[in-house]
Amino acid sequence: MTDRLLTRSFVLVSVANFTSGMAYALFLHFSGYLAGLGASDTQIGLIYGATAVASIAMRPLLGTVMDRHGRRPVILIGNALNVVFILLYLTVSAIGPWVYVVRIGHGVAEAMLFSALFTYGTDVIPASRRTEGIALFGVSGLLPIGVAGIVGDIVLSLAGFRELFLTAAGFAVITLVLSLPLPERRPELKPGESPQGFWKIVATRNLLPIWWMIGSFSTVLTAYFVFIRRYVDDTGIGSVGLFFSMYVVVAILERVFLGWLPDRVGRMRVLYPSLAALVMGFLVLAGAGTWVGVAIAGALCGAGHGFTFPILTAMLVDRAPDSDRGSAMSFFTALFDVGTLIGGPLLGAIIDGAGWGPMYVTAGVALGIATVIFWRWDRWAMRAGSNDPVATAAA
Repeated sequence: MTDRLLTRSFVLVSVANFTSGMAYALFLHFSGYLAGLGASDTQIGLIYGATAVASIAMRPLLGTVMDRHGRRPVILIGNALNVVFILLYLTVSAIGPWVYVVRIGHGVAEAMLFSALFTYGTDVIPASRRTEGIALFGVSGLLPIGVAGIVGDIVLSLAGFRELFLTAAGFAVITLVLSLPLPERRPELKPGESPQGFWKIVATRNLLPIWWMIGSFSTVLTAYFVFIRRYVDDTGIGSVGLFFSMYVVVAILERVFLGWLPDRVGRMRVLYPSLAALVMGFLVLAGAGTWVGVAIAGALCGAGHGFTFPILTAMLVDRAPDSDRGSAMSFFTALFDVGTLIGGPLLGAIIDGAGWGPMYVTAGVALGIATVIFWRWDRWAMRAGSNDPVATAAA
């Protein structure tokens, strides 16, 4: 495979994706600010939920705009809105309608950046190295998970939330500056060809199994992305930093040094063991009695995530028409917000009713069942798609 991967555009959009991720990930600490203003757990959940709902609602429009007018307008407008709404957090001093306005605006800006930067990243990756390139690009999205938590802790220990918001705004400004030199990318349409449209792509037969798998994957991820803080506080086992440091380090090392593996040996041969690693991570966490168990669980989950996400993304890019890639990627990224909205309440109810162990067992078993369904569904969809003109065009 001689196609060049580390082009100027790839490096630039990867760094922009990292700084954008930093600006957003610093708001992992925002629940503490809301609690300081007197918000209840229910109010905090509603405020975060407003962000997710706004993000989901924007996706059809974003996909259509990217496919018809290019990626650059969405990237630049999203960056400008991101800077503005992050600075508006400085004006939030009470729990009321204004905090919802700011969170909704922030959710719209993040939806634009997540969808457009990720779509742009897939655009500049050569087809022969697609999974490897997406895996490497994904490192820029994984790093903020670990780095932003540390940076946020340092800022809050030395100053306060005002400085945290200003730090996030600084990263947002850097993202805008990095995005300015990105050349436009848009679908190359043949004469008479036009995008099929957001909802038609969503309903394409051989994409349905991918929606199912990424939706299931996103839903169970809430078991630790949402609840690991409470798990550590309630049980006193391990730490959030321990889990996510193992998680991020393993996932990044896997992508950097083994990112070529799925393209060489076959994606499915790597995907199913990766999903199995995730399942094992949940089961280990369910039975963890010491920090060692938490560390092992973090490593297993990181190993699973490291390949699962780029493989599913590469499958999507291969099957979706180039003319509708913006719509496909917009829906793909929206499923992470959908997963949070579904997984949070469901897994939270299991915690309240049965405890931490049963919740993590349920997450692992659910992912295992979802994987079996995906395996059967995908085989059927690909066979049926050979006789379906729409699915065949998208293959």
